[in-house]
Amino acid sequence: CAGGAPLVAHDPLEPLNRQVFKFNDALDTAIVKPVAIAYRDHTPTPLRQGIGNVFNNLQDSWSVVNNLLQLKIVYAYDSLARVAINTLVGVAGVVDVASEFGIERHTQDFGHTLGVWGVPPGPYLVLPILGPSSLRDAVALSVDWQGDPLGQLPNESVRNAALLLRGLDTRAGLLKATSMLEEAALDRYTFARDAFLQNRRNNIFDGNPPQDDAMPGQ
Repeated sequence: CAGGAPLVAHDPLEPLNRQVFKFNDALDTAIVKPVAIAYRDHTPTPLRQGIGNVFNNLQDSWSVVNNLLQLKIVYAYDSLARVAINTLVGVAGVVDVASEFGIERHTQDFGHTLGVWGVPPGPYLVLPILGPSSLRDAVALSVDWQGDPLGQLPNESVRNAALLLRGLDTRAGLLKATSMLEEAALDRYTFARDAFLQNRRNNIFDGNPPQDDAMPGQ
């Protein structure tokens, strides 16, 4: 597949992307995945759930802003309610009380907001370490960083430790999905690319993407 396959419209940078994908995959196999497995296997489940809930609560605070920018007032209200309830009642977000109350998460980032505003995604990109993205989403990362509560922690060592823990928790949560990918896909690069683009488009259109140009689209 990597040899003479024609470039598709949404992936004109495929040769470069495949090289970055290969690097990320080697890094994941050698370091990230084994550490994530150890974290999953040796950290008590309630503690891991609490850690994940805290990070989700922080993410919800940035979702409030993006939902407002997208004029999704109901979603913004839900996100704000989640932050308020989980922070005050759920012990700084350790317990996801809001979900028990039936308040849904509406996770948004600035790349999502740009998509809703009509900014096209541009070419598909595989970013070092961060993985699948698009030109639009990559540009939006600088804004997301400013809106990320972890990114604003004043102490550099604490900030870096928190970011590493979040990345580890996220990778541990994806272990089952990546195992399925490794077993099912003949060309994991193509599978991961198409899954990312379809999922991203579906999210930006809130589950109802137009049918006329499913790829590359938003």
